[in-house]
Amino acid sequence: MRSLVRNAIKPVLGAAMGLALSAAGSSAAPLPAAVSDVPIGNGALQTVVLSGGCFWGVQGVFEHVKGVQKAISGYAGGKAATAHYEIVGTGLTGHAESVKIVFDPKQVTFGEILRIYFSVATDPTQLNHQFPDEGPQYRGEIFYTSEAQKAVAQRYIAQLTAARSFTGPIVTRIDPLTGFFAAEAYHQDYLTLHPDQPYIATYDLPKVAALKAQFPTFYRPRPVSAL
Repeated sequence: MRSLVRNAIKPVLGAAMGLALSAAGSSAAPLPAAVSDVPIGNGALQTVVLSGGCFWGVQGVFEHVKGVQKAISGYAGGKAATAHYEIVGTGLTGHAESVKIVFDPKQVTFGEILRIYFSVATDPTQLNHQFPDEGPQYRGEIFYTSEAQKAVAQRYIAQLTAARSFTGPIVTRIDPLTGFFAAEAYHQDYLTLHPDQPYIATYDLPKVAALKAQFPTFYRPRPVSAL
């Protein structure tokens, strides 16, 4: 459905979209910090894969987060043979449009990554869609790479649920990462390279603006590149 919407929608709706994100998901204020977190350990880089709608926006948000070394758009949840945009778009592959995030836990911890994810990158109350994009390929999912990440994600969702941080139940899935396949080159850094594209201006730039407003200590004006 995104292919139909991206060129038809008007950029001036961007501000309204930002308000819709706040109304449907969290408030204009950032969510509470996670009470438990993955230990920094020896400070080695950590990796998690997140999905939550179009990967253009999720990648665009995390490319502006201090401590993120790489944010790569791709596919997770299915097989290598079907990890291609046109096939994933059928919704029949098991894949979700996802972003592989490699981060320095000394600068931004896993718990902080999740807080940003739930606050501005996605609406976790939407099941198998995210605003105009419909289908299981747009589902919200945390693909963890360690048991510690799994535990922290489970506890944070329970924490947000107990606090009634959202108007509806959180439907974001938590599953082990069994494979990540980078998306085609033209999808990488899409938000950075095409800020005037109508879909980006309407649905994704408001997320980056929300990151800057809600998490100024984590926001960096110059994004890291996936290429």
